[in-house]
Amino acid sequence: MTDWFLVFAGLAMLLIGGDKLVSGSIVLAEKLSISRLVVSLTVVAFGTSAPELLIAVQSAMEGVPEIALGNVIGSNIANILLVLGIPAILTGLCCTDKGSKLNFLYLICATLFFIMIAYTQPLYIWQGILLLFALSIILFMNYFSIKNNKTEIDKDTIEKKIETWRMIFFLIIGLVFLPLGAKFLVGGAVNISRFFGISEAIIGLTLIALGTSLPELATTVMAGYRKEGDVAFGNILGSNIFNLLAIVGIACLFGPLPIDPEFFQLDLWVMLAATLMLGFFVLIRLKMNRVWGIFFVLYYIVYIIFLLNK
Repeated sequence: MTDWFLVFAGLAMLLIGGDKLVSGSIVLAEKLSISRLVVSLTVVAFGTSAPELLIAVQSAMEGVPEIALGNVIGSNIANILLVLGIPAILTGLCCTDKGSKLNFLYLICATLFFIMIAYTQPLYIWQGILLLFALSIILFMNYFSIKNNKTEIDKDTIEKKIETWRMIFFLIIGLVFLPLGAKFLVGGAVNISRFFGISEAIIGLTLIALGTSLPELATTVMAGYRKEGDVAFGNILGSNIFNLLAIVGIACLFGPLPIDPEFFQLDLWVMLAATLMLGFFVLIRLKMNRVWGIFFVLYYIVYIIFLLNK
């Protein structure tokens, strides 16, 4: 019972912490006059990926790297199939911003690069440095996008929307709740997996991946209701890039990360297939309507059922 409490308490703290960190980060970015697309690709995406980062570091430090890698791969699959699928069913999503095409290509390159690096496992510091270097290149390219997309924003409107002290408070809450939630969640999940004889890899791919994808889901659903499809797609593109390059790269700095052979049999290829499917909606502007949303969600459910019955 205690372990289940730790899992749910950890998920709750990650959700609250991620939400507050994103809220504070968005306002901070708006105060700096950065466009919505760039905010969603960077600040929002990195903020909603903060739970995965803390989970990965905590898992590596506690000697259960399967959870770290399972969380990253599982989160990327859930982000595309579930996090985009659910709002597509509710409201429909449409990606129109030209900048998203380039970032989709970045995501494809990051996914292929990560799979290539995975075959050199176990992952040591040098592979982590390569992943972080690849991320730095993408961030450098987006730096020019920030300069070109800088917009004039009504500072008075922002001040009315949220005061500076409250923005700082949100950031602090996020930074405090995220590491505590990660510690509780990893500890409880490891004990539960061992009790039921479930591998840490599957726990990372399912329970923890779903839990740490909640911030992306909340952000994307709200973006769908506000008819901000570019924000929804930008959030997922940025989050998945950050998951593959930054989170695994940083986790490698805390110890070698062996990769479970099961990842090479199915999960890496499901992640790649889901990423390629995303290209239809970003590159050719195909609207993600209710039918596509149902297809994505069913795809995810079949994948999870297959995992749990292996």
